[in-house]
Amino acid sequence: MPHDDSSHARGGPGHSHAHLDPEAGDARVAWAVAVNLGLTLAQVVGGILSGSLALIADALHNFSDAISLIIAFFARRIARRPADSGMSFGYGRAEVVAALVNYTTLVVLALYLVYEGVMRFLDPQPIDGWMVVWIAAIALAVDLVTAALTYSMSKQSMNIRAAFLHNLADALGSVAVIVAGSLVILYGWIWVDPAVTLLIAGYILWHVRAEIGGVIRVLMLGRPEGMQTETVAGAIEAVRDVENVHHLHLWAMQEHEPALDAHLVIASGAWDQADRIKAEVKGMLEDRFGIRHTMLELECARHACDHPERIGHR
Repeated sequence: MPHDDSSHARGGPGHSHAHLDPEAGDARVAWAVAVNLGLTLAQVVGGILSGSLALIADALHNFSDAISLIIAFFARRIARRPADSGMSFGYGRAEVVAALVNYTTLVVLALYLVYEGVMRFLDPQPIDGWMVVWIAAIALAVDLVTAALTYSMSKQSMNIRAAFLHNLADALGSVAVIVAGSLVILYGWIWVDPAVTLLIAGYILWHVRAEIGGVIRVLMLGRPEGMQTETVAGAIEAVRDVENVHHLHLWAMQEHEPALDAHLVIASGAWDQADRIKAEVKGMLEDRFGIRHTMLELECARHACDHPERIGHR
């Protein structure tokens, strides 16, 4: 059967990643946390002194960055624990849960910024534009450093990707605050400050909408992204002496670990080849789709399930 590159799972044989040493990755995240907490304090003080809601909004978002990185840090460490009697599949989904928590906090933060922005439109306050610009410029530099620390790891983990997007959104928020402060200095347009706050909130919600689906898919035992169930079933049935596949389950144990459970009906007269058939199917699934965790139940044609369902089962 022709090779189908589109059917590979992310992180499977068709993809290679240069994985960072776990301890070195933890150190990067820890540094990013420290930098973000220091920046948050400076922005809050500057926002109060200057009267800028946009700067305080950026500070709150930056604080959420620090919290997201703390969550990501501990999730990384928990995920590396080996399987035990209580968690036989291991702790790998800790990072997926952390990603969901981080995206949820982003939604709450964005909604709060929408509320504060609307209130500031209704009750404008004087703003020190120069203080806003200087502090936001420092924040931008720190945000870019933090994003650089987590960028390479974000390609390998939805947990770190959620934290990275926190920082990326915050960097863009800092740019928006600089623009707002400049317009206040040049034209006295104080309405720009709450307008920028609403833009930051909208950008956060847009990013969450784009990313949270993959997290929910893993937690809901959905089909791994980029993998088609019928393509996998057809590839199994193309193995010699496999007549039928049913009760097929395809899901992700964690972000980069697809798994499969299926019943295979073996051709009449081929039962003595059961070990060879199972080995061929397992080898094909790993080589072509990156599926290393497989549970296969073999059935002879005479005793196969009555009215089997192709996907899943009741």
